[in-house]
Amino acid sequence: MKLSLRYFFLVLIILISSCSKEKEKVSIITEKNLEAQMIEAYYDGLKELDRGDAIYAAKKFNEAELLYPQSVWAPRSSLMAAYAYFSQLYYSDAILELERFLDKYKNHPRRNYAYYLLALCHYDQIVDETKDHNEILKAQKYFNIVINKYPNTEFAIDSEFKLELIKEILASKEMYIARYYVQREKWIPAINRFKKVIIDYEDTIFVEEALLRLVELHYKLGLIDESKKYASLLGYNYQSSRWYEETYKIFNRDYKKLSKKENTNKRDSILKKFKEIFK
Repeated sequence: MKLSLRYFFLVLIILISSCSKEKEKVSIITEKNLEAQMIEAYYDGLKELDRGDAIYAAKKFNEAELLYPQSVWAPRSSLMAAYAYFSQLYYSDAILELERFLDKYKNHPRRNYAYYLLALCHYDQIVDETKDHNEILKAQKYFNIVINKYPNTEFAIDSEFKLELIKEILASKEMYIARYYVQREKWIPAINRFKKVIIDYEDTIFVEEALLRLVELHYKLGLIDESKKYASLLGYNYQSSRWYEETYKIFNRDYKKLSKKENTNKRDSILKKFKEIFK
């Protein structure tokens, strides 16, 4: 009886060990199958992207991510899905995909690219500076993130360039609003807008015109001394400008043109000179 029990336990141990090895083998095979399916889905996505079918390509990339979420290919697939949407101008879908990536993969080394692409999604939707203010501000926000968090990347260089263009757009918006007030003879709001261009956007192409408009508006309001101060500021920084030449007409051509400074290599900035004149 004891002998039969020993045989029974021995057989039981062998069976358990055999089942354990079989389960491990099945687990390894399943994992390998998932990885193969994931890679296949990923490369299917690349093929569809080359063909120009961004929607189907993004679906294949999403499929690859879901098949093997713990793989290094998962975040790559998520980024590729976002790029697929972006490449065919599906900005809303690309933005959702990028926001999901940034939320899910907080330590991924390609977050710099995700922020840059997110900024581009908003930047490329700027059509009219008078209407697309929200897109302008969001693009500005994400370009600044790229510059501040990833300053030594190629994305930071282009982000700085794009921010300069955004500054021009914002200055253009202020000029548009200021002209609107001028047309409706709302002089004070117009003056405030033109001043904002000088103070906040001193490096843009709109500063010269803004200074001339301030000369005109102050002259119209009878504030001749203030008008001459703005004319001096315009002449000091832009002596050869056509906008400065327009000031002659305002003062009936009796206003003398400032003599040209011999050394203008170290001229003060617009903002600094502005503050000095109006202290």
